Amino acid sequence: MRVALVHDWLTGMRGGEKVLEAVAEAYPQADIFTLVHVKGSVSPLIESRRIRTSFIQRLPAAGRLYRHYLPLFPMAVEQFDLREHDLVISISHCAAKAVIHAPGARHLCYCLTPMRYAWDQFDEYFGAARTGRAGAAFYRPVMSWLARWDAATSSRADRFVAISDYVAARIARYYARRADVVYPPVDTAFFCPDGSAPGESALVVSALVPYKRIDLAIEACARAGVPLRVIGDGPELPRLRRLAGPGVTFSGWISGEEIRAAYRQSGVVLLPGVEDFGIVPLEAQACGRPVVAVAEGGALETVVDGVTGALVPGKSQEAWAGAIRGTLDARLPAGAIRLHALRFGRERFIQEIRAEVDRVLASA
Repeated sequence: MRVALVHDWLTGMRGGEKVLEAVAEAYPQADIFTLVHVKGSVSPLIESRRIRTSFIQRLPAAGRLYRHYLPLFPMAVEQFDLREHDLVISISHCAAKAVIHAPGARHLCYCLTPMRYAWDQFDEYFGAARTGRAGAAFYRPVMSWLARWDAATSSRADRFVAISDYVAARIARYYARRADVVYPPVDTAFFCPDGSAPGESALVVSALVPYKRIDLAIEACARAGVPLRVIGDGPELPRLRRLAGPGVTFSGWISGEEIRAAYRQSGVVLLPGVEDFGIVPLEAQACGRPVVAVAEGGALETVVDGVTGALVPGKSQEAWAGAIRGTLDARLPAGAIRLHALRFGRERFIQEIRAEVDRVLASA
């Protein structure tokens, strides 16, 4: 059986890429298709595979400016040649789920989320406050068209699997499709405590894009008098640097070993934006560190309030500052925090995703 794994883009080892890595481990002979691949940006396991890219790869500065080519993504993903593949597994948060497969082939979509910016987060990405009046006026019809295309192509997947109950509800709302839930994998063997005592600082590990609300983390830590380290990169970096005071350091993207060390050295890890699932909170908990997260979205499924951290309703700087300080002072037991994270391990994910593949093949 020929298997194709389709991912939106490969430009760094974030949550979606870690899912791809685990699926690639489960299907070692699979070919990988992606719109853009920045060589060396993902794990050795992924890099060792045959990776086929779209025409976006050949456009100017595609590795850095790929988001600017968003209106071309539908055309690009539909040009992938999957005629030789019997099974397609798309890992999609943008366009990957719209690939066209051969007649008789089966397509399982592991959906990270329907397009946020096209459906319900336009203002956070393309509103006048972000792009100016002219920019917002340009992008609004483009995103409306993308939303219609996104809904119309949802039938190309034979079966949807969501990363959380929160995303399953979004799939039902925007695609009118049912989705089972398989939580993404956490490498609990790699992310583990080293016996060190927690520090008195806060940590954010995130792509620096608007909906992640890193600005709230910066402002809350300033109010709480807690140093903050931000690991990650993205279009929000210049604005966040202007907002940050002397207690904030920016590290860019660093190696997995360095991220693990940062978890272990921190006193609390922050998730201020509404996430569809959020792999960072579980990596932090696997290292025995508590998480302060917004009480919405996937965090409700990954953080246990008062046991593995704190869930904060709303976006009040005062409430966030109090939760950060309170969590640092509580010194929650690292063993109980890690025990919770072990429920989301990598082997569990591989077993469950193989079972979902068996279901979609049997349904043929």
